[in-house]
Amino acid sequence: MKKLSIILGIVMATAISGCTEADFSENYANPSKVSTATVEKQFAGMLVANKDYVLPAYWNYFVVLRPTLSRYTQAVGWINTSNQYVPGEAAIGPRWGTYYDFLSQYRELEKIYNNLTPEEQADLKVYMLTAKIYLYDHTQRVVDLHGDIPFSEAGRLSQNGGDYLASLPTYDTAESIYTTMLDDLKSFSDELNSINVSPGIMVGFQTQDFVNGGDVSAWKKYCNSLRLRMLTRVSGVSEFQSRAESEIAAILANPGQYPLVEVNAENIQIDVVSLDTPINSKGFRTGLEDWDGNLAGKAMIDHMLDNTDPRIRAMYEPGENAGGAYLGLDPLLNENDQTTLVATGTLSRYNRSTLSRNEYFPGLLFTAAEVSLLKAEYYLNASNDAMAQASYEDAIEKSTEFYYDLRDLSADGTAIDLVPTNDTEIQAYIDSADVNWDNATTDEEKLSLIATQKWIHFSVLQLPDSWAEQRRLNLPEFDFQVDNANEQTLPPSRWIYPNSERVYNTDNYNTVSGEDNLTTKIFWDVN
Repeated sequence: MKKLSIILGIVMATAISGCTEADFSENYANPSKVSTATVEKQFAGMLVANKDYVLPAYWNYFVVLRPTLSRYTQAVGWINTSNQYVPGEAAIGPRWGTYYDFLSQYRELEKIYNNLTPEEQADLKVYMLTAKIYLYDHTQRVVDLHGDIPFSEAGRLSQNGGDYLASLPTYDTAESIYTTMLDDLKSFSDELNSINVSPGIMVGFQTQDFVNGGDVSAWKKYCNSLRLRMLTRVSGVSEFQSRAESEIAAILANPGQYPLVEVNAENIQIDVVSLDTPINSKGFRTGLEDWDGNLAGKAMIDHMLDNTDPRIRAMYEPGENAGGAYLGLDPLLNENDQTTLVATGTLSRYNRSTLSRNEYFPGLLFTAAEVSLLKAEYYLNASNDAMAQASYEDAIEKSTEFYYDLRDLSADGTAIDLVPTNDTEIQAYIDSADVNWDNATTDEEKLSLIATQKWIHFSVLQLPDSWAEQRRLNLPEFDFQVDNANEQTLPPSRWIYPNSERVYNTDNYNTVSGEDNLTTKIFWDVN
């Protein structure tokens, strides 16, 4: 794992796009003072602005994910409750607000950069390219949750001289945002191949960049891996289908020009290098474990047991009263039976030493296993069965290595010592009945294999990505208890907008209000 020297910039501007008027006036720093910031420090400030949605933090896991995506994806087991498929304002509002704080930090970076001389801009171009790559990663996640969002006009209060009314942003369509991101990322991938960063600028970039440590080659891989993810996400949409096919083909055919994250040592992540800095994962413990948020779900445990998945002991612990046996909570049991079962102490939980009590747990952005699974889907659709199988099996090997590597980072000894895996055990899993590629006789069955491995690999670690892929593919197929007592009987298709948009960005919100419900599908959800 890379070891970075981190000097964190202080966040200097926190305007958001569509929250309260008080937030605009009170939280946004005086533009005349903000203007004294430098590109270098503002870049770091931007990275800091959403770190708690990259590194595993308490609020994100306990308030945002625990009652929503953790359950919609069946990454966990939980006790059924009434109205459980309606995401609450406590989850939606803060996540929305943090994204727009983050976007405002990027807009401030733009403002500072645009006020430089052409020569200074050329010297510092690497900051702008990499900042926008990082911005687009997190913008995609917000679009995939909500659909249309304020974007092109959002976060511009400082650029508009503090004019609040002029800064109320209109909504961009999800399709147009994806188009912009794909256009820009393709351009960035080419530009990063030819960019020259002077030694003096590189020293500063290495200091401020706590994502990739100033490694331009890592940013290239991040950029192209994001392209692969986004292109795959829209590949079933008629307007994007031709583009997705041609651009993915070009990426995979030209690894020198368009490098990807290929091995776990190249994973894009924020490393925790010291527990004495704000870059840490101390909030993961309570965020995941409180209120039994770390219970194992039946579907994942059953698959792992039935096929002897070597990841099970790295990812899970048997219950304290289970005698070493693994058991997941059935979502179809009634609430009373589930409550009784939880109290027995026989249910498995996510491995505390690997995950929640691992204070060195990295902030994950892109892993090699995900890249291999995206490749597998492309090759399957391109009728290249041999390459699809090779990529699929490669993903399993990388995912297994990934989870064992996570345990190696941990200084926690709560769980029993982890018995290492080996190639024989991994191959036995690949050859097992429900995993073996050759046992799948149709493309749909093979796509289900790929989707299942995405689900296991993402687990509770990449829940927005997991939920997006499950909605796009309708795979894996899960059973949920139907909530007949409420209008929303099953997990939603999207998140609604926060209340603040209705109240403070009313005119613009009204243009999308007709689609603001839990059943409207995101444009790429065409299955």
